[in-house]
Amino acid sequence: MLNNRVLIVGATSDIAQATARQFASRGFHLALAGRNLEDLKHLARDLEIRYDIACMVFPFEAVHYETHAALLEQVETQFGTLDGILTCHGYLGNQQVGQTQVGEALKIIEVNLLSCVSLLNAAAARFEQRKSGFICAISSVAGDRGRQSNYLYGTAKGGLTIYLQGLRNRLAKSGVDVITVKPGFVDTKMTYGMDGMFLVAKPDKMAAGIYRAIVKRKNTVYLPRFWRLIMWIIRHIPEPVFKRMSL
Repeated sequence: MLNNRVLIVGATSDIAQATARQFASRGFHLALAGRNLEDLKHLARDLEIRYDIACMVFPFEAVHYETHAALLEQVETQFGTLDGILTCHGYLGNQQVGQTQVGEALKIIEVNLLSCVSLLNAAAARFEQRKSGFICAISSVAGDRGRQSNYLYGTAKGGLTIYLQGLRNRLAKSGVDVITVKPGFVDTKMTYGMDGMFLVAKPDKMAAGIYRAIVKRKNTVYLPRFWRLIMWIIRHIPEPVFKRMSL
């Protein structure tokens, strides 16, 4: 991480903001990308003043695939060579609506999976060429096993996890790290008011785990760590029993 420059995409999310503070407090300069430029500017200014770092903002639309490679070009031209990219954008969506309205189902999959593939393919090409850098993406424990309450979201996150596994395998020989982060329930704007949440973590705790995983060059991390055991149990419930459960 010679340049100490990181791009955070979806930077206005609660987890992204907390992780930005983790990086900034350690002297990293940050490029913040997202849809709400005013919120990004406020965040960037706060980080600059609080931590004495350089911070720039860039517009990002998840499903405007044709702009993704151009975004990376713009960031590295105006901001400098990146050490890594962290993707935090996502769309929880509405499972019940998605079961009857295909537009909602496709939006959940498009934002959470296809947009990440598009953006990270472009990032991977850059890092692979220079044989350095990291790619970190927020997946979810929801992708570990399909459950009736959120299988559309889980489908997208499960696909993202598999994509990151393959990307990790591809880039290993180039010295590029690919980190998959699988959070459990987190207290964020996106999850506010959701039913059935338990063992809810705060964004700051998630951010500390994300930063640690990147620095320690982890492959896959569950955050908080006890979710690894929870999901191991859920994955190993026999299907005849699982079908009778309301999860």
